[in-house]
Amino acid sequence: MLGNLIKIWCKKKMNIEPHYSFNHRADMKFDIAAENNATLLCRLGSRTFIQAFRAMNNPKDFDAYLSRAFSLHAISAEIEDRCAEFFVAFAEDEPAGYFKLYAGSAPGCVTAQPTIEIARLYALENWWGRGVGDVMMEKILSLTRHKGFATLWLSSWKKNDRGNAFYRKWGFEAVGEQTFTIGRDVQQDFIMSRSTKWIPDS
Repeated sequence: MLGNLIKIWCKKKMNIEPHYSFNHRADMKFDIAAENNATLLCRLGSRTFIQAFRAMNNPKDFDAYLSRAFSLHAISAEIEDRCAEFFVAFAEDEPAGYFKLYAGSAPGCVTAQPTIEIARLYALENWWGRGVGDVMMEKILSLTRHKGFATLWLSSWKKNDRGNAFYRKWGFEAVGEQTFTIGRDVQQDFIMSRSTKWIPDS
């Protein structure tokens, strides 16, 4: 589990309380990931990606991508990137999911500046349907508003029906398309975006 020093660093860097509590779901907290947590992120990232997408892909292509994208070297490099921040969600004192924010350039179809990307957002399968994704999205909105970003954007596979329904529920709209390659398979993604402002339930 991530240590107290990381929690203190997170609090200083983001100027927010690193724990997030709520009443009607399992108690959760968030810790920002640092280099010494690369192994945890490799395991969590590969496991959640397998659970979400392996059954929908060619196994050879998928495994080739998985071994490259979630290697210790690759994840360590992502953690060290100054434009990126990883947060691990803990429920009942166990990792339940994670997300990655990336403050890089956005596609031209994402127009309201400044923008930040939800580069990854995954929950472990045993937490699907139990509110973990909703709490992570609430956390993302809070963090990005606090940092002064106007727009959130992400790229999501067109065949990712479950994920796309979740994003639409949270006010994301498709504003463009781009490709994403898994091995030799060139896939089509939606580019989706929304304001970081809170959108009340209709």
